[in-house]
Amino acid sequence: MNTALDRGLSVLEYLARHPHGLPLSLIATELDIPLSACHRVLGDLQRRGYVRQIRKQGDYVLTTKVVSLGLGFLSSAGIVEIAEPLLERLAETSGELIRLSIVDDDRLTWVAKSQGRRHAGLRYDPDMGMDARLSCTGSGHAWLMMLPDERALELVSRQGFGTPAEYGPNAPTTINALLSYLQSARARGYAMIDEVFAPGMSAIAAPVLRRGEAIGVISIAGPRLRLTQQRMEELGPALLAAAAELGPVSLASSLFNRPALGKG
Repeated sequence: MNTALDRGLSVLEYLARHPHGLPLSLIATELDIPLSACHRVLGDLQRRGYVRQIRKQGDYVLTTKVVSLGLGFLSSAGIVEIAEPLLERLAETSGELIRLSIVDDDRLTWVAKSQGRRHAGLRYDPDMGMDARLSCTGSGHAWLMMLPDERALELVSRQGFGTPAEYGPNAPTTINALLSYLQSARARGYAMIDEVFAPGMSAIAAPVLRRGEAIGVISIAGPRLRLTQQRMEELGPALLAAAAELGPVSLASSLFNRPALGKG
């Protein structure tokens, strides 16, 4: 990590994983940046409006400028507008949280959602803009099921399985366990998880395909008290229909109409 650009991007990515902020010394230590150089990077980011200091503690946190860049890109690309009616329809049908994620090289990022049962007591509503952990999310499994095992394991190895605090009690934590999930998903046509991403939660997810390759994923997620295995199987056809409908439509989107993604 030698250039100022590398250091600046590393600081942004690291702070994105710590929304409550971090002190200068810890950032410098964790990223192996000299303290003075790290201070300069943070100062530059602060002047450009990407970082601010929490004056009481002196910690550095990200501002919403990074988020606004991403949302602005998605808006100009048109994907949210294209997907919105499909997501809303699926949310109404299922009564649960519907999420759209997009594939970008070796990442799968949640970019849009529609929430059913808005007045229900139980709600499952994670933040958008996060990268899905591939090994323990329905969205991750739905993408990986479309890849050769070697490529799927390469992506998971790069990202890691995470720690027990980051997944549910049924999450696969070995290669063989993950491959078993992927084989079942391929046979079924969509991914299905139960207490894999988080305790008490379940989800199903299907890939959005363009010319046979996954360019995104649509998922249905909610409390397993409502989203039982039987209910997930009942919703499977509607999920697959929405994914199939979005695939051809997405060819008109500049975000999706790019060279094929997800290959090594």
